[in-house]
Amino acid sequence: MSRIPRVLNGRPKALWRLCFSLLSLVILHAHGEPQVIELHIPDAPPLTFINDPKGYGIVGDVAVQAITRAGYTPKIHLLPWARAQKHVSEEHDYLIAPLSRIPVREERFTWIASIMPMERAFFSLDRQVTSFDQAKATYRKIGVGLGSAQEDILRAEGFSDEQIYPLAIGDNPAQMLLMGRIDAWFNGVPESRYIWPKVSRRKLLMSPVGSSADLYLACSRRCSEKIVEDLRGAVEALRKDGTIKRIREVYLPD
Repeated sequence: MSRIPRVLNGRPKALWRLCFSLLSLVILHAHGEPQVIELHIPDAPPLTFINDPKGYGIVGDVAVQAITRAGYTPKIHLLPWARAQKHVSEEHDYLIAPLSRIPVREERFTWIASIMPMERAFFSLDRQVTSFDQAKATYRKIGVGLGSAQEDILRAEGFSDEQIYPLAIGDNPAQMLLMGRIDAWFNGVPESRYIWPKVSRRKLLMSPVGSSADLYLACSRRCSEKIVEDLRGAVEALRKDGTIKRIREVYLPD
């Protein structure tokens, strides 16, 4: 019994305290600080914003709130959209949104949860069409967001490379349409209706909806099952308590 007090009275006691302090810091770091997860988003209002006082946009806010609710810390990244998709698909446990779930992307990502549907249509200034076939015969150049699902959808519908004119996501296609550099703009309905009034007061003609695909919060193909389950549950909780609906109303008021 007498040996223990003597051992702890000198340097061994100080060393023990140091080891205990270091162990405490390790435990605190492991359990007290949320895991940081990269989230890649484009600047594609009103779905996602990079610099806006309201927040990150409809899908951006839902993704950030889901990540936080699930106990993680989001780290926002902005890359050109095509590059962001390639980067996320090849990495491990990286998130990306909003990503349309279309056949050519199916095997490249882990699909966590649908956030909202996305309807797409052709927009023009003087030649309104009613179908893909009519658009194919009417428009010489159709603007689409670079790396967007719109690009892949038109190719799947048989449009030629010469007809598909990829442009940086945002108001670039709207500006090109206004200048007459493209004949039409194939894009998501909420995006186009949000962007156009900021570009021009001219009347924008819209075709009937030609395509619809849900926008997802997705993860790298190699993605932790725990992250997927945590975030899927968080998105569903945001849907059930009305948060997703309220977020949508902030950016797209009636």
